[in-house]
Amino acid sequence: MRNSILIFAALFFSACAYSQEEKSDDGVTIVTEEFTDFEMALSESEWKSRLTAFQYEVLREQGTERAFTGKLNKNYKKGTYYSAASLQPVFSSDTKFDSGSGWPSFYEPFDNDAVYLRLDTKYGWRRWEVIDSKSGSHLGHVFDDGPKPTGKRYCINSEALIFVPEGGEPPKLENN
Repeated sequence: MRNSILIFAALFFSACAYSQEEKSDDGVTIVTEEFTDFEMALSESEWKSRLTAFQYEVLREQGTERAFTGKLNKNYKKGTYYSAASLQPVFSSDTKFDSGSGWPSFYEPFDNDAVYLRLDTKYGWRRWEVIDSKSGSHLGHVFDDGPKPTGKRYCINSEALIFVPEGGEPPKLENN
């Protein structure tokens, strides 16, 4: 009986310890649905004033653009892709590829700290949502059908990104 209680306690506390520190097989941090410790903690009205209506739908309400309609899907210029929410770099043109999916696709993030992964089970699917690590905003999803060297396909909404050509100035927050 005592061993059963100890085993139960160990399993219970290890399940509760599922935190920001868990890493995916490629080193990206996995967070739970309940994780809210983001550097940018704006109210929804503040987000609505900073983003276009469509950006708000994609970034804050987990929406998506229709396949092949995003302005960055066929963009292959050299440069950096920034989160439209936090303005941090999230992907590089060096890792962009044409997946044929209809969304901008990358085989790895700008760095492992730029994005977090969160389990998404909506619509009966089990997939990994890609979120901006500074704001918790929805960028897209990642799948295990990408090219080498990672085998990943980060399928990202154009509306969630701002592209800055190589040598260009990174986006900055406007003072309202």
